[in-house]
Amino acid sequence: MKQLSNRQILLGVTGGIAAYKSAELIRRLKDRGADVRVVMTAAAMEFITPLTLQALSGNPVHTTLLDPEAEAGMGHIELARWADLILVAPASADFMARLANGRGDDLLTTLCLATAAPIALAPAMNQGMWRDAATQANIHTLTERGISLFGPAAGEQACGDIGPGRMLEAEELAALAANMFNHRLLDGIRLTITAGPTREAIDPVRYISNHSSGKMGYALAAAAADAGAIVTLISGPTNLACPERVTRIDVISAQNMFDATIATLGSCQLFIGCAAVADYRPTNAADQKIKKDNETMQIELVRNPDIVKTVANHEKRPITVGFAAETQDLIKYARGKLERKNLDLIIANDVSNTNIGFNASDNAVTAIWKEGETTIPQMGKNQLSTQLISLIANQFFAVKN
Repeated sequence: MKQLSNRQILLGVTGGIAAYKSAELIRRLKDRGADVRVVMTAAAMEFITPLTLQALSGNPVHTTLLDPEAEAGMGHIELARWADLILVAPASADFMARLANGRGDDLLTTLCLATAAPIALAPAMNQGMWRDAATQANIHTLTERGISLFGPAAGEQACGDIGPGRMLEAEELAALAANMFNHRLLDGIRLTITAGPTREAIDPVRYISNHSSGKMGYALAAAAADAGAIVTLISGPTNLACPERVTRIDVISAQNMFDATIATLGSCQLFIGCAAVADYRPTNAADQKIKKDNETMQIELVRNPDIVKTVANHEKRPITVGFAAETQDLIKYARGKLERKNLDLIIANDVSNTNIGFNASDNAVTAIWKEGETTIPQMGKNQLSTQLISLIANQFFAVKN
């Protein structure tokens, strides 16, 4: 089944008895991974309530063009920009006539005029209205403008007539919506990625940490979402905004990150351990701030759990990708870590080079797997992440197959 993972679909509902099918259509779109927002015309609300569609979509239903609260932020324009696809189902003869004539006299027609996203219509009307010359002229105008038509089907209608004009069923509409988009490398794959540093408390105000900014992990999460993956980002403390279409879980310590990671393994298909996890933590963190009464202070450290090794050897093991930040003998140490931890792929980078790695905007890496390796030269982390996700996707399907 072709996925709609991370796709943003604006569902328009117009007036007609077929509006009851819109509820099922929302469910089918969400089953394929889409985020669905609904816009209803005044006539649509005579057939089905906004509350029903809000409960199914999980988002507020939009009904009014001149909403004072929304207009403060030009809400209708934001909706037009938000959509990857506008699907109007059902599309009544009246709605298609107004759209063909370029009218923007309600929220839905305004959105269709303002959006750069593709538009698809699922007509639903009496067979006589469908065959009428005016309707057919409007359909010709709309399709000439690049608007897609999904249906209609033929059959028995609510009025008792038999003929063309029935709205397609929800599953067929969802499949047609999915076909509007090109296949992506990780469509529908559930991916967990760790990013950023961890902090290991010494006392309530002091901690042990490292120089990781989280930039590489966040760039990978964004690239994975763009590739269609359902991404969970488990992040240590950073100053970065969560990438769009990514679910972020904030953690502090290595143990926090370990626990959050293990909790995802039941559904995770691909794991990328990009975080700079502290190898050690203080054996006992003080309850109160430690006073500087002495010239020296000794802290006993204990090993933290090895997250990526645990994942790679877990009974619910996903395909596992690790990172190796080294300052010498990069390939030797990285390949040793690949074998010792039972990884499918490891990404190695030289953090002794201040132009790449920690806190830098650029990086250069060598990707290593059992049968080979490849080096990706220095470039921006966003650009690099796209190349890495392509490489990781290829390795993922090679291992799975």
